[in-house]
Amino acid sequence: MADQSAKNIKDKMLKQGVKDIRIKKGMKVEELIESMSKMGGFSGQNMVNGIEIIGSMLKDKGSFNFLSFPADIVATGLRGVLAGMVKHFDAIITTCGTLDHDIARAFKGKYSVGAFEADDARLHQLGIYRLGNVFIENKEYGLKLEDSFNEIMGKIYSAKGHKTEYSPTELLSEFGKYMTDENSILRQAYLHKVPVFVPGIVDGAFGTQLAIFSQDHDFKMNLLKDELLLSDISFDHKVTGALMMGGGISKHHVIWWNQFKGGLDYAVYITTATQFDGSLSGARLTEAVSWGKIKEKAKYVTIDGDVTIILPVMAAALGLS
Repeated sequence: MADQSAKNIKDKMLKQGVKDIRIKKGMKVEELIESMSKMGGFSGQNMVNGIEIIGSMLKDKGSFNFLSFPADIVATGLRGVLAGMVKHFDAIITTCGTLDHDIARAFKGKYSVGAFEADDARLHQLGIYRLGNVFIENKEYGLKLEDSFNEIMGKIYSAKGHKTEYSPTELLSEFGKYMTDENSILRQAYLHKVPVFVPGIVDGAFGTQLAIFSQDHDFKMNLLKDELLLSDISFDHKVTGALMMGGGISKHHVIWWNQFKGGLDYAVYITTATQFDGSLSGARLTEAVSWGKIKEKAKYVTIDGDVTIILPVMAAALGLS
């Protein structure tokens, strides 16, 4: 009897054989992903699993779905992919730098293709910032953001019936109202009524401008109002899901608030970090199960790899445009 049980388990484990991928001329993304589902290939297999989980999550009309990501990828061409994905999610949680890059680029800030191996001392002398392999001239970032911020805040503050106290989600919705760039994350969030949560909103150029603005205006930022809104979301929705990229405060805010409803039901996490330093960025989703931040029976997967490669493929496969 025990031998038969072991045989059944073994047969089940070996049921699906590995099949070789054959690339065809003019092959569609859907065909490639279908081929990859049978390749059994490391992170490639996890990406396919992630596509299936996100697909199930988005089809589940009872699921409240989060999209979280850090600022660095917004400085790349991935900003357009993220903007196209906004309408498919119910809330965004991100970092202050996302606002900096999104607004600067929405107002024609020029970001250039650079190199990781550049001479950073020389770049400093030339007035060029390096973000990975992206080059940003000083005036295209800080000054562009400052000018754009003051222009929009001036409109918000001079509007009839303007408030003197805003939560981050309320203020960022107002910013999206006055932006016209269709590749803007804030603009798309405004158009589709998707709240943008930035729990670390003072940690960047946008936050600095808020502090300066408050010095000579009757203006206050109510961070706790957004925390209570996240609390309401957690307790009001039986089913929740999330696509998370990178770690830090944006990832943790998603899983933290979801623990109060018993954990996420769907979760996909993309990271390049190692788990062996105990960091949140490196922590696999299975670790979050031990905290009750993801349900034991949830559909979840961690994908190890560069999000600038993985996300466009996933978005194309899912038709998130």
